[in-house]
Amino acid sequence: MPSGYVQLSGKPYLCLMRTEQQQQQPTATTTLPVMEAFYTIQGEGAHAGKAAYFIRLGGCDVGCHWCDVKESWDANAHPPFTIDQLVTEALTYPGRMAVITGGEPLMHDLTVLTDALQLAGFQTNIETSGVYIVTGSWDWICFSPKKFKQPNGDIYAKADELKVIIYNQSDFAFAESFVVNLRPDCRLLLQPEWSKSDEMLPRIVDYVKANPRWQISLQTHKFMQIP
Repeated sequence: MPSGYVQLSGKPYLCLMRTEQQQQQPTATTTLPVMEAFYTIQGEGAHAGKAAYFIRLGGCDVGCHWCDVKESWDANAHPPFTIDQLVTEALTYPGRMAVITGGEPLMHDLTVLTDALQLAGFQTNIETSGVYIVTGSWDWICFSPKKFKQPNGDIYAKADELKVIIYNQSDFAFAESFVVNLRPDCRLLLQPEWSKSDEMLPRIVDYVKANPRWQISLQTHKFMQIP
């Protein structure tokens, strides 16, 4: 296991069932289900290349078939950690950028977590599908929409970065469909789905050359073989 990597084991798998109304409301809590937490290099998106402490929360009902962390989907399969535990562990490393990811982290009310992290001197970043309303105080919001569920309209004015995974040709039009609703200063990134990189990356290169407001994001951590 790489240095600085904390694997947090979970409980037996239990299926989550949620109504559409519940999907739009975060679960208020003083503890959070944590699949794993680790110190590494942010490998993708606008902050690629920076040291970051990742907190991967359990729970996701978006259901991307190409998801590379499907074990994160069931919140009940991961043990609860208090906010103090999470911040204390993060403070043992020198980097002061915390990235909250999942799963879908906004299934949970993240106000207490982000307040505590910022009080401890962390920049707070999140990657979200935008399905749930945004809770918490964020320095950077990466909005990564998925075709499987419509985003909540709350996300558009708050997103600092739009990162769309390109799995097939239709995903270019899908990416463009969000731009009109975003802030003019929102960063626009296209990222090839890892298993389709050989096919889709050349198409992304051509697309960005023809549409230069977009940028390319790569999963550099996978090339570096780090978490």
